[in-house]
Amino acid sequence: MNDMEKSAPSHFIRQIIEQDLQAGKSGGRVHTRFPPEPNGYLHIGHAKSIVLNFGIAKAFQGQCNLRFDDTNPHKENIEFVDSIRQDVRWLGYDWQDRPYYASDYFQQLHDFAVELIKAGKAYVCDLDSERMRAYRGTLKEPGRESPYRSRSVEENLDLFARMKAGEFADGERVLRARIDMASPNMNLRDPTLYRIRHGVIHHQTGEAWCIYPMYDYTHPVSDALEGITHSLCTLEFEDHRPLYDWILDNISSPCHPRQIEFSRLNLEYTVLSKRKLTQLVEEGVVEGWSDPRMPTIAGLRRRGYTAASIREFCRRIGITKSDGLVEMGVLENCIRENLDAHAPRRMAVMHPLKLVIENYPEDGSESLTAPNHPKDESMGQRRIPFCREVYIDRADFREQANKKYKRLITGGEVRLRNAYVIKCEAVVKNNQGEIIELRCSYDPDTLGKNPQGRKVRGVIHWVSARHGVKGEVRLYDRLFSRADADRVEEGGRFTDNLNPDALRTLTDCYFEPMLAEAGTDEQYQFEREGYFILDGLEAGRERPVFNRIVTLRDSWAKIDQGGG
Repeated sequence: MNDMEKSAPSHFIRQIIEQDLQAGKSGGRVHTRFPPEPNGYLHIGHAKSIVLNFGIAKAFQGQCNLRFDDTNPHKENIEFVDSIRQDVRWLGYDWQDRPYYASDYFQQLHDFAVELIKAGKAYVCDLDSERMRAYRGTLKEPGRESPYRSRSVEENLDLFARMKAGEFADGERVLRARIDMASPNMNLRDPTLYRIRHGVIHHQTGEAWCIYPMYDYTHPVSDALEGITHSLCTLEFEDHRPLYDWILDNISSPCHPRQIEFSRLNLEYTVLSKRKLTQLVEEGVVEGWSDPRMPTIAGLRRRGYTAASIREFCRRIGITKSDGLVEMGVLENCIRENLDAHAPRRMAVMHPLKLVIENYPEDGSESLTAPNHPKDESMGQRRIPFCREVYIDRADFREQANKKYKRLITGGEVRLRNAYVIKCEAVVKNNQGEIIELRCSYDPDTLGKNPQGRKVRGVIHWVSARHGVKGEVRLYDRLFSRADADRVEEGGRFTDNLNPDALRTLTDCYFEPMLAEAGTDEQYQFEREGYFILDGLEAGRERPVFNRIVTLRDSWAKIDQGGG
Protein backbone atom coordinates (compact mmCIF):
# COMPACT_ATOMS: atom_id res chain seq x y z
CA MET A 1 0.00 0.00 0.00
CA ASN A 2 1.50 3.35 -1.00
CA ASP A 3 0.99 6.56 0.90
CA MET A 4 -1.78 7.76 -1.43
CA GLU A 5 -3.83 4.69 -0.56
CA LYS A 6 -3.61 5.16 3.19
CA SER A 7 -6.80 6.20 4.88
CA ALA A 8 -6.50 9.95 5.34
CA PRO A 9 -7.01 11.31 8.86
CA SER A 10 -10.45 12.73 9.49
CA HIS A 11 -10.89 16.48 9.70
CA PHE A 12 -13.77 18.94 9.74
CA ILE A 13 -14.07 19.13 5.94
CA ARG A 14 -14.43 15.37 5.61
CA GLN A 15 -17.03 15.44 8.37
CA ILE A 16 -19.01 18.17 6.58
CA ILE A 17 -18.95 16.21 3.33
CA GLU A 18 -20.03 13.02 5.11
CA GLN A 19 -22.97 14.93 6.62
CA ASP A 20 -23.89 16.34 3.20
CA LEU A 21 -23.86 12.88 1.69
CA GLN A 22 -26.01 11.50 4.49
CA ALA A 23 -28.48 14.33 3.86
CA GLY A 24 -28.59 13.43 0.16
CA LYS A 25 -27.18 16.75 -1.05
CA SER A 26 -25.79 17.06 -4.60
CA GLY A 27 -27.27 13.70 -5.50
CA GLY A 28 -24.65 11.89 -3.45
CA ARG A 29 -21.81 13.31 -5.57
CA VAL A 30 -18.49 14.78 -4.41
CA HIS A 31 -16.76 17.01 -6.94
CA THR A 32 -13.87 19.31 -5.95
CA ARG A 33 -11.48 21.52 -7.88
CA PHE A 34 -7.97 22.95 -7.62
CA PRO A 35 -8.02 26.44 -9.22
CA PRO A 36 -4.50 27.96 -9.44
CA GLU A 37 -3.89 31.30 -11.09
CA PRO A 38 -1.14 30.84 -13.74
CA ASN A 39 0.90 33.89 -12.68
CA GLY A 40 3.75 32.01 -11.01
CA TYR A 41 4.95 28.56 -10.00
CA LEU A 42 3.12 26.48 -7.40
CA HIS A 43 4.67 26.31 -3.91
CA ILE A 44 4.40 24.00 -0.91
CA GLY A 45 1.27 25.85 0.26
CA HIS A 46 -0.45 24.92 -3.01
CA ALA A 47 0.61 21.32 -2.39
CA LYS A 48 -1.56 21.32 0.73
CA SER A 49 -4.57 22.36 -1.36
CA ILE A 50 -3.74 19.86 -4.12
CA VAL A 51 -3.47 16.98 -1.65
CA LEU A 52 -6.71 18.07 0.04
CA ASN A 53 -8.82 18.54 -3.09
CA PHE A 54 -7.63 15.50 -5.02
CA GLY A 55 -7.55 13.45 -1.81
CA ILE A 56 -11.15 14.32 -0.89
CA ALA A 57 -12.31 13.38 -4.39
CA LYS A 58 -10.52 10.04 -4.21
CA ALA A 59 -11.78 9.29 -0.69
CA PHE A 60 -15.41 9.74 -1.76
CA GLN A 61 -15.07 8.18 -5.24
CA GLY A 62 -15.62 11.59 -6.80
CA GLN A 63 -13.77 13.85 -9.21
CA CYS A 64 -11.39 16.78 -8.89
CA ASN A 65 -10.97 19.37 -11.65
CA LEU A 66 -7.73 21.16 -12.44
CA ARG A 67 -8.90 24.63 -13.42
CA PHE A 68 -6.70 27.56 -14.37
CA ASP A 69 -8.04 30.86 -13.04
CA ASP A 70 -6.80 32.81 -16.05
CA THR A 71 -8.72 36.08 -15.80
CA ASN A 72 -5.72 38.43 -15.50
CA PRO A 73 -3.68 38.12 -18.72
CA HIS A 74 -1.31 40.94 -17.70
CA LYS A 75 0.42 38.58 -15.24
CA GLU A 76 -0.28 35.13 -16.71
CA ASN A 77 1.48 33.10 -19.38
CA ILE A 78 1.73 29.60 -20.80
CA GLU A 79 5.02 28.89 -18.93
CA PHE A 80 3.12 28.99 -15.66
CA VAL A 81 0.31 26.84 -17.08
CA ASP A 82 2.82 24.18 -18.15
CA SER A 83 4.66 24.29 -14.82
CA ILE A 84 1.40 23.81 -12.89
CA ARG A 85 0.45 20.81 -15.01
CA GLN A 86 3.88 19.28 -14.41
CA ASP A 87 3.79 19.90 -10.66
CA VAL A 88 0.33 18.44 -10.11
CA ARG A 89 1.18 15.36 -12.15
CA TRP A 90 4.54 14.95 -10.36
CA LEU A 91 2.79 15.05 -7.00
CA GLY A 92 0.89 11.98 -8.16
CA TYR A 93 -2.49 13.38 -9.18
CA ASP A 94 -4.35 12.98 -12.44
CA TRP A 95 -7.09 15.23 -13.80
CA GLN A 96 -7.93 12.57 -16.43
CA ASP A 97 -7.17 14.87 -19.35
CA ARG A 98 -9.92 17.22 -18.21
CA PRO A 99 -8.08 20.54 -17.83
CA TYR A 100 -10.38 23.50 -17.35
CA TYR A 101 -9.80 27.22 -17.78
CA ALA A 102 -11.88 30.06 -16.42
CA SER A 103 -11.48 31.51 -19.92
CA ASP A 104 -13.55 28.56 -21.18
CA TYR A 105 -16.49 30.36 -19.59
CA PHE A 106 -15.88 33.92 -20.78
CA GLN A 107 -19.04 33.88 -22.91
CA GLN A 108 -21.19 32.37 -20.14
CA LEU A 109 -19.73 34.82 -17.62
CA HIS A 110 -20.61 37.68 -19.95
CA ASP A 111 -24.12 36.34 -20.44
CA PHE A 112 -24.68 35.98 -16.70
CA ALA A 113 -23.46 39.57 -16.27
CA VAL A 114 -26.08 40.69 -18.78
CA GLU A 115 -28.62 38.68 -16.77
CA LEU A 116 -27.62 40.59 -13.63
CA ILE A 117 -27.93 43.93 -15.47
CA LYS A 118 -31.40 43.04 -16.74
CA ALA A 119 -32.46 42.11 -13.21
CA GLY A 120 -31.25 45.48 -11.91
CA LYS A 121 -28.46 43.72 -9.95
CA ALA A 122 -25.46 45.22 -11.82
CA TYR A 123 -24.54 48.59 -13.32
CA VAL A 124 -21.75 50.31 -15.24
CA CYS A 125 -19.78 52.73 -13.04
CA ASP A 126 -17.54 55.57 -14.22
CA LEU A 127 -15.72 56.18 -10.92
CA ASP A 128 -11.97 55.81 -11.18
CA SER A 129 -10.19 53.50 -8.74
CA GLU A 130 -9.27 56.29 -6.30
CA ARG A 131 -12.82 57.69 -6.08
CA MET A 132 -14.26 54.20 -5.86
CA ARG A 133 -12.11 53.50 -2.80
CA ALA A 134 -13.30 56.75 -1.21
CA TYR A 135 -16.94 55.88 -1.87
CA ARG A 136 -16.46 52.41 -0.44
CA GLY A 137 -16.26 53.61 3.17
CA THR A 138 -14.41 51.94 6.02
CA LEU A 139 -14.99 49.15 8.50
CA LYS A 140 -16.56 51.74 10.82
CA GLU A 141 -18.36 53.87 8.25
CA PRO A 142 -20.80 52.77 5.54
CA GLY A 143 -20.00 53.42 1.92
CA ARG A 144 -21.72 55.91 -0.36
CA GLU A 145 -23.64 54.98 -3.45
CA SER A 146 -21.97 55.72 -6.77
CA PRO A 147 -23.63 58.58 -8.68
CA TYR A 148 -23.92 56.08 -11.58
CA ARG A 149 -25.76 53.46 -9.51
CA SER A 150 -29.20 54.66 -10.68
CA ARG A 151 -28.55 54.20 -14.38
CA SER A 152 -31.39 52.47 -16.21
CA VAL A 153 -31.18 48.88 -17.32
CA GLU A 154 -31.13 50.01 -20.96
CA GLU A 155 -28.24 52.42 -20.41
CA ASN A 156 -26.25 49.80 -18.50
CA LEU A 157 -26.81 47.22 -21.25
CA ASP A 158 -25.66 49.71 -23.85
CA LEU A 159 -22.55 50.76 -21.90
CA PHE A 160 -21.58 47.16 -21.10
CA ALA A 161 -21.89 46.23 -24.77
CA ARG A 162 -19.67 49.18 -25.68
CA MET A 163 -17.16 48.14 -23.01
CA LYS A 164 -17.02 44.70 -24.68
CA ALA A 165 -16.68 46.33 -28.11
CA GLY A 166 -13.57 48.21 -26.95
CA GLU A 167 -14.92 51.76 -27.03
CA PHE A 168 -13.52 52.74 -23.62
CA ALA A 169 -10.01 52.94 -22.23
CA ASP A 170 -8.61 50.85 -19.39
CA GLY A 171 -10.08 52.02 -16.07
CA GLU A 172 -12.63 54.31 -17.73
CA ARG A 173 -15.56 52.15 -16.73
CA VAL A 174 -16.26 48.95 -14.77
CA LEU A 175 -19.27 46.76 -14.21
CA ARG A 176 -20.28 46.53 -10.55
CA ALA A 177 -22.79 44.40 -8.66
CA ARG A 178 -25.59 46.36 -6.99
CA ILE A 179 -25.76 44.89 -3.48
CA ASP A 180 -25.48 47.04 -0.33
CA MET A 181 -23.12 49.97 0.21
CA ALA A 182 -23.93 49.92 3.94
CA SER A 183 -23.10 46.25 4.44
CA PRO A 184 -20.69 45.52 7.31
CA ASN A 185 -19.00 43.10 4.89
CA MET A 186 -16.85 45.25 2.60
CA ASN A 187 -17.00 42.60 -0.12
CA LEU A 188 -20.73 43.29 -0.55
CA ARG A 189 -20.34 47.02 -1.14
CA ASP A 190 -21.04 46.89 -4.86
CA PRO A 191 -17.92 44.90 -5.86
CA THR A 192 -16.47 45.13 -9.36
CA LEU A 193 -17.45 42.28 -11.67
CA TYR A 194 -15.68 43.34 -14.90
CA ARG A 195 -12.83 45.66 -15.84
CA ILE A 196 -11.33 46.73 -19.17
CA ARG A 197 -7.91 45.43 -20.27
CA HIS A 198 -6.58 46.51 -23.67
CA GLY A 199 -3.30 45.58 -25.31
CA VAL A 200 -2.91 42.07 -23.93
CA ILE A 201 -2.97 38.72 -25.66
CA HIS A 202 -4.56 36.03 -23.53
CA HIS A 203 -2.74 32.69 -23.67
CA GLN A 204 -6.05 30.88 -24.38
CA THR A 205 -8.38 33.42 -26.03
CA GLY A 206 -5.90 35.69 -27.79
CA GLU A 207 -7.38 39.14 -28.50
CA ALA A 208 -11.01 38.01 -28.49
CA TRP A 209 -11.82 39.92 -25.30
CA CYS A 210 -10.93 43.33 -23.89
CA ILE A 211 -13.09 42.99 -20.77
CA TYR A 212 -12.13 40.47 -18.11
CA PRO A 213 -14.15 39.19 -15.15
CA MET A 214 -12.90 39.56 -11.58
CA TYR A 215 -11.97 36.49 -9.54
CA ASP A 216 -14.79 36.89 -7.01
CA TYR A 217 -17.28 36.77 -9.87
CA THR A 218 -15.54 34.10 -11.95
CA HIS A 219 -14.94 31.68 -9.10
CA PRO A 220 -18.54 30.83 -8.12
CA VAL A 221 -19.77 30.80 -11.72
CA SER A 222 -16.96 28.46 -12.82
CA ASP A 223 -17.68 26.17 -9.86
CA ALA A 224 -21.37 26.03 -10.77
CA LEU A 225 -20.78 25.41 -14.48
CA GLU A 226 -18.47 22.50 -13.64
CA GLY A 227 -20.90 20.96 -11.17
CA ILE A 228 -18.55 21.39 -8.22
CA THR A 229 -20.17 20.26 -4.97
CA HIS A 230 -17.62 21.52 -2.43
CA SER A 231 -15.44 24.55 -3.14
CA LEU A 232 -12.51 24.33 -0.71
CA CYS A 233 -10.72 27.65 -0.13
CA THR A 234 -8.24 29.08 2.33
CA LEU A 235 -9.43 31.27 5.20
CA GLU A 236 -8.83 34.61 3.49
CA PHE A 237 -11.89 33.82 1.34
CA GLU A 238 -14.19 33.37 4.34
CA ASP A 239 -15.39 36.98 4.11
CA HIS A 240 -15.92 36.49 0.38
CA ARG A 241 -18.36 33.60 0.89
CA PRO A 242 -21.45 35.89 1.16
CA LEU A 243 -20.54 37.33 -2.26
CA TYR A 244 -19.98 33.80 -3.64
CA ASP A 245 -23.49 32.88 -2.50
CA TRP A 246 -25.05 36.18 -3.67
CA ILE A 247 -23.78 35.71 -7.21
CA LEU A 248 -25.09 32.15 -7.47
CA ASP A 249 -28.42 33.17 -5.90
CA ASN A 250 -28.93 35.91 -8.50
CA ILE A 251 -28.13 34.13 -11.77
CA SER A 252 -29.67 31.10 -13.41
CA SER A 253 -27.00 28.89 -11.91
CA PRO A 254 -27.14 25.16 -12.74
CA CYS A 255 -26.17 24.35 -9.13
CA HIS A 256 -24.98 26.00 -5.93
CA PRO A 257 -21.66 24.59 -4.62
CA ARG A 258 -20.81 24.87 -0.95
CA GLN A 259 -17.74 26.94 -0.10
CA ILE A 260 -15.71 25.71 2.90
CA GLU A 261 -12.59 27.46 4.20
CA PHE A 262 -9.49 26.02 5.86
CA SER A 263 -6.24 27.54 7.13
CA ARG A 264 -3.48 28.19 4.64
CA LEU A 265 0.02 26.87 5.18
CA ASN A 266 2.54 29.14 6.91
CA LEU A 267 6.00 27.60 7.05
CA GLU A 268 9.05 28.65 9.04
CA TYR A 269 12.17 30.07 7.38
CA THR A 270 10.48 30.89 4.07
CA VAL A 271 7.76 33.01 2.48
CA LEU A 272 4.71 31.66 0.68
CA SER A 273 3.42 34.90 -0.76
CA LYS A 274 3.44 34.59 -4.56
CA ARG A 275 4.13 38.32 -4.76
CA LYS A 276 7.25 37.96 -2.62
CA LEU A 277 8.40 34.85 -4.43
CA THR A 278 8.00 36.71 -7.71
CA GLN A 279 10.10 39.54 -6.24
CA LEU A 280 12.88 37.10 -5.31
CA VAL A 281 12.92 35.83 -8.90
CA GLU A 282 12.68 39.21 -10.62
CA GLU A 283 15.36 40.81 -8.42
CA GLY A 284 17.76 37.92 -9.04
CA VAL A 285 17.95 36.93 -5.38
CA VAL A 286 17.42 33.33 -6.53
CA GLU A 287 18.14 31.66 -9.85
CA GLY A 288 14.56 31.36 -11.03
CA TRP A 289 11.42 29.63 -9.83
CA SER A 290 13.11 26.22 -9.68
CA ASP A 291 16.02 27.38 -7.54
CA PRO A 292 16.45 24.65 -4.87
CA ARG A 293 16.24 27.29 -2.13
CA MET A 294 12.71 28.22 -3.20
CA PRO A 295 9.62 26.67 -1.55
CA THR A 296 8.15 26.08 -5.01
CA ILE A 297 7.29 22.52 -5.96
CA ALA A 298 9.72 22.86 -8.88
CA GLY A 299 12.44 24.02 -6.48
CA LEU A 300 11.76 21.21 -4.01
CA ARG A 301 11.81 18.67 -6.87
CA ARG A 302 15.16 19.97 -8.12
CA ARG A 303 16.42 20.01 -4.54
CA GLY A 304 15.62 16.28 -4.38
CA TYR A 305 12.41 16.14 -2.37
CA THR A 306 10.16 13.24 -3.31
CA ALA A 307 6.47 13.56 -4.08
CA ALA A 308 5.76 10.98 -1.36
CA SER A 309 7.53 13.09 1.28
CA ILE A 310 5.52 16.19 0.35
CA ARG A 311 2.25 14.26 0.45
CA GLU A 312 3.22 12.87 3.86
CA PHE A 313 4.02 16.39 5.09
CA CYS A 314 0.56 17.57 4.01
CA ARG A 315 -0.99 14.60 5.81
CA ARG A 316 0.90 15.33 9.04
CA ILE A 317 0.08 19.03 9.29
CA GLY A 318 -3.62 18.27 8.82
CA ILE A 319 -6.58 20.50 7.92
CA THR A 320 -7.83 22.99 10.50
CA LYS A 321 -9.48 26.39 10.81
CA SER A 322 -6.69 27.91 12.90
CA ASP A 323 -3.66 29.66 11.46
CA GLY A 324 -0.23 28.76 12.74
CA LEU A 325 3.43 28.59 11.78
CA VAL A 326 4.49 25.05 10.86
CA GLU A 327 8.03 24.09 11.84
CA MET A 328 10.37 23.59 8.90
CA GLY A 329 11.65 20.53 10.75
CA VAL A 330 8.33 18.76 10.05
CA LEU A 331 8.92 19.03 6.28
CA GLU A 332 12.60 18.12 6.59
CA ASN A 333 11.83 15.10 8.77
CA CYS A 334 9.39 13.82 6.14
CA ILE A 335 12.09 13.75 3.47
CA ARG A 336 14.67 12.32 5.90
CA GLU A 337 12.39 9.44 6.83
CA ASN A 338 11.52 8.78 3.21
CA LEU A 339 15.13 8.77 2.05
CA ASP A 340 16.47 6.87 5.05
CA ALA A 341 14.32 3.96 3.92
CA HIS A 342 14.81 4.23 0.16
CA ALA A 343 18.04 6.08 -0.70
CA PRO A 344 21.09 3.94 -1.63
CA ARG A 345 24.29 4.72 0.27
CA ARG A 346 27.36 6.12 -1.43
CA MET A 347 30.63 7.71 -0.32
CA ALA A 348 31.69 11.23 -1.18
CA VAL A 349 34.49 13.40 0.21
CA MET A 350 33.63 17.08 0.42
CA HIS A 351 36.91 18.48 1.82
CA PRO A 352 39.54 16.06 0.53
CA LEU A 353 42.77 15.21 2.31
CA LYS A 354 45.02 12.68 0.57
CA LEU A 355 45.96 9.57 2.52
CA VAL A 356 48.79 7.37 1.20
CA ILE A 357 48.93 3.72 2.39
CA GLU A 358 52.64 3.11 2.22
CA ASN A 359 52.57 -0.69 2.64
CA TYR A 360 49.99 -1.13 -0.14
CA PRO A 361 51.37 -1.96 -3.66
CA GLU A 362 51.92 1.24 -5.66
CA ASP A 363 50.17 -0.03 -8.78
CA GLY A 364 47.79 -2.31 -6.94
CA SER A 365 44.03 -2.03 -6.67
CA GLU A 366 41.12 -4.24 -5.75
CA SER A 367 37.35 -4.21 -5.88
CA LEU A 368 35.63 -4.28 -2.51
CA THR A 369 32.01 -5.12 -1.73
CA ALA A 370 29.66 -2.72 0.06
CA PRO A 371 25.94 -2.88 0.78
CA ASN A 372 23.72 -0.36 -0.98
CA HIS A 373 21.66 -0.03 2.20
CA PRO A 374 22.65 -1.19 5.69
CA LYS A 375 19.06 -1.99 6.69
CA ASP A 376 17.69 -3.42 3.44
CA GLU A 377 19.47 -6.40 1.93
CA SER A 378 17.03 -6.41 -1.01
CA MET A 379 18.79 -3.32 -2.37
CA GLY A 380 21.84 -5.46 -3.06
CA GLN A 381 25.53 -4.64 -3.05
CA ARG A 382 27.95 -2.59 -5.08
CA ARG A 383 31.67 -2.77 -5.94
CA ILE A 384 34.05 -0.02 -4.78
CA PRO A 385 37.62 0.29 -6.11
CA PHE A 386 40.41 0.55 -3.52
CA CYS A 387 44.04 1.51 -4.10
CA ARG A 388 47.15 2.91 -2.41
CA GLU A 389 45.96 6.51 -2.36
CA VAL A 390 42.55 7.55 -1.11
CA TYR A 391 40.86 10.77 -0.05
CA ILE A 392 39.31 11.24 3.37
CA ASP A 393 37.54 14.29 4.73
CA ARG A 394 39.74 16.86 6.48
CA ALA A 395 37.36 16.87 9.45
CA ASP A 396 38.18 13.18 10.00
CA PHE A 397 41.80 13.83 11.03
CA ARG A 398 43.46 15.67 13.90
CA GLU A 399 47.04 15.45 14.92
CA GLN A 400 45.96 15.13 18.53
CA ALA A 401 42.55 14.77 20.17
CA ASN A 402 40.87 13.52 23.32
CA LYS A 403 39.08 10.18 23.59
CA LYS A 404 35.75 11.67 22.51
CA TYR A 405 37.13 12.24 19.03
CA LYS A 406 36.27 9.02 17.20
CA ARG A 407 38.27 9.54 14.04
CA LEU A 408 41.87 9.40 12.87
CA ILE A 409 44.77 10.92 14.84
CA THR A 410 48.51 10.66 14.51
CA GLY A 411 49.47 7.17 15.69
CA GLY A 412 45.82 6.13 15.91
CA GLU A 413 43.79 3.57 13.99
CA VAL A 414 40.41 3.78 12.25
CA ARG A 415 38.56 1.61 9.81
CA LEU A 416 37.92 2.83 6.30
CA ARG A 417 34.25 2.14 5.61
CA ASN A 418 33.80 -1.31 3.98
CA ALA A 419 37.60 -1.67 3.79
CA TYR A 420 40.65 -2.06 6.05
CA VAL A 421 41.94 -0.77 9.36
CA ILE A 422 44.59 1.88 8.80
CA LYS A 423 47.04 3.65 11.11
CA CYS A 424 48.40 7.18 10.65
CA GLU A 425 52.18 7.01 10.77
CA ALA A 426 53.16 10.55 9.69
CA VAL A 427 51.83 13.91 8.61
CA VAL A 428 53.09 15.90 5.58
CA LYS A 429 52.78 19.69 5.68
CA ASN A 430 53.52 22.50 3.23
CA ASN A 431 55.63 25.59 3.88
CA GLN A 432 52.69 27.33 5.54
CA GLY A 433 52.33 24.50 8.04
CA GLU A 434 49.12 23.21 6.46
CA ILE A 435 48.51 19.47 6.37
CA ILE A 436 48.52 18.28 2.75
CA GLU A 437 48.94 14.52 3.12
CA LEU A 438 48.83 11.66 5.60
CA ARG A 439 51.21 8.71 5.51
CA CYS A 440 49.55 5.56 6.78
CA SER A 441 49.80 1.79 6.95
CA TYR A 442 47.06 -0.81 6.63
CA ASP A 443 46.46 -4.26 8.05
CA PRO A 444 45.55 -6.66 5.19
CA ASP A 445 43.95 -9.07 7.67
CA THR A 446 41.23 -6.62 8.72
CA LEU A 447 39.01 -6.58 5.63
CA GLY A 448 35.47 -6.93 6.95
CA LYS A 449 36.57 -7.91 10.47
CA ASN A 450 38.28 -6.70 13.62
CA PRO A 451 40.92 -9.04 15.05
CA GLN A 452 40.09 -10.13 18.56
CA GLY A 453 40.98 -7.55 21.20
CA ARG A 454 41.74 -4.83 18.64
CA LYS A 455 39.98 -1.51 19.10
CA VAL A 456 39.86 1.31 16.58
CA ARG A 457 38.69 4.86 17.21
CA GLY A 458 35.93 4.82 14.59
CA VAL A 459 34.88 4.32 10.98
CA ILE A 460 35.38 7.00 8.30
CA HIS A 461 34.40 7.23 4.65
CA TRP A 462 36.83 7.56 1.75
CA VAL A 463 37.13 7.62 -2.04
CA SER A 464 39.87 6.11 -4.22
CA ALA A 465 42.12 8.88 -5.52
CA ARG A 466 42.76 6.98 -8.74
CA HIS A 467 39.18 5.97 -9.48
CA GLY A 468 37.11 8.67 -7.82
CA VAL A 469 35.03 11.12 -9.82
CA LYS A 470 35.74 14.80 -9.23
CA GLY A 471 32.77 17.14 -9.06
CA GLU A 472 30.85 19.86 -7.28
CA VAL A 473 28.51 19.90 -4.32
CA ARG A 474 25.98 22.60 -3.55
CA LEU A 475 25.04 22.74 0.09
CA TYR A 476 21.53 24.18 0.14
CA ASP A 477 19.99 25.32 3.39
CA ARG A 478 16.99 27.32 4.57
CA LEU A 479 16.30 30.43 2.53
CA PHE A 480 15.82 32.76 5.51
CA SER A 481 17.76 33.01 8.76
CA ARG A 482 14.74 33.62 10.98
CA ALA A 483 11.66 31.47 11.45
CA ASP A 484 9.20 34.36 10.97
CA ALA A 485 10.74 35.35 7.66
CA ASP A 486 8.06 37.96 6.93
CA ARG A 487 8.81 39.99 10.05
CA VAL A 488 10.84 43.13 9.38
CA GLU A 489 11.99 46.10 11.35
CA GLU A 490 10.44 49.48 10.56
CA GLY A 491 11.65 50.64 7.18
CA GLY A 492 13.13 47.24 6.39
CA ARG A 493 12.35 44.63 3.75
CA PHE A 494 11.65 40.93 4.10
CA THR A 495 14.80 40.28 2.05
CA ASP A 496 16.80 41.62 5.02
CA ASN A 497 16.09 38.23 6.64
CA LEU A 498 17.70 36.17 3.88
CA ASN A 499 20.15 33.51 5.07
CA PRO A 500 23.63 34.31 3.67
CA ASP A 501 24.52 30.61 4.00
CA ALA A 502 21.48 29.32 2.10
CA LEU A 503 23.91 28.15 -0.58
CA ARG A 504 27.53 27.14 -0.24
CA THR A 505 29.36 25.61 -3.20
CA LEU A 506 32.22 23.12 -2.88
CA THR A 507 34.12 22.61 -6.12
CA ASP A 508 36.85 20.14 -5.12
CA CYS A 509 34.85 17.06 -4.14
CA TYR A 510 35.38 13.38 -4.92
CA PHE A 511 32.70 10.74 -5.39
CA GLU A 512 32.88 6.98 -5.64
CA PRO A 513 32.83 5.95 -9.36
CA MET A 514 29.23 4.66 -9.44
CA LEU A 515 27.98 8.22 -8.95
CA ALA A 516 29.22 9.08 -12.44
CA GLU A 517 26.14 7.20 -13.67
CA ALA A 518 23.68 8.86 -11.26
CA GLY A 519 20.33 9.94 -12.65
CA THR A 520 18.56 13.20 -11.96
CA ASP A 521 15.70 11.32 -10.26
CA GLU A 522 17.89 9.23 -7.95
CA GLN A 523 18.50 10.36 -4.37
CA TYR A 524 21.48 9.08 -2.39
CA GLN A 525 22.74 9.23 1.15
CA PHE A 526 26.35 10.33 1.09
CA GLU A 527 27.49 8.48 4.17
CA ARG A 528 27.89 10.76 7.19
CA GLU A 529 27.19 13.83 5.03
CA GLY A 530 23.48 13.95 4.18
CA TYR A 531 21.14 13.24 1.29
CA PHE A 532 22.01 14.39 -2.24
CA ILE A 533 20.76 14.32 -5.82
CA LEU A 534 22.34 15.12 -9.19
CA ASP A 535 21.23 18.59 -10.24
CA GLY A 536 18.76 18.23 -13.10
CA LEU A 537 19.79 21.50 -14.77
CA GLU A 538 23.49 20.63 -14.60
CA ALA A 539 23.25 17.01 -15.78
CA GLY A 540 25.14 17.64 -19.02
CA ARG A 541 28.28 19.00 -17.39
CA GLU A 542 31.54 17.07 -17.61
CA ARG A 543 31.86 17.19 -13.83
CA PRO A 544 28.76 16.13 -11.89
CA VAL A 545 26.98 18.64 -9.62
CA PHE A 546 25.12 17.26 -6.61
CA ASN A 547 22.59 19.21 -4.56
CA ARG A 548 22.20 18.57 -0.87
CA ILE A 549 18.58 17.74 -0.18
CA VAL A 550 18.77 17.75 3.60
CA THR A 551 21.27 17.06 6.34
CA LEU A 552 21.23 13.79 8.27
CA ARG A 553 20.00 15.61 11.38
CA ASP A 554 18.29 18.90 12.11
CA SER A 555 21.30 21.16 12.58
CA TRP A 556 18.93 24.10 13.17
CA ALA A 557 17.51 22.66 16.37
CA LYS A 558 20.49 23.83 18.40
CA ILE A 559 20.44 27.23 16.70
CA ASP A 560 16.76 27.69 17.53
CA GLN A 561 17.55 26.86 21.16
CA GLY A 562 20.44 29.28 21.27
CA GLY A 563 23.04 26.55 21.13
CA GLY A 564 24.89 27.90 18.08
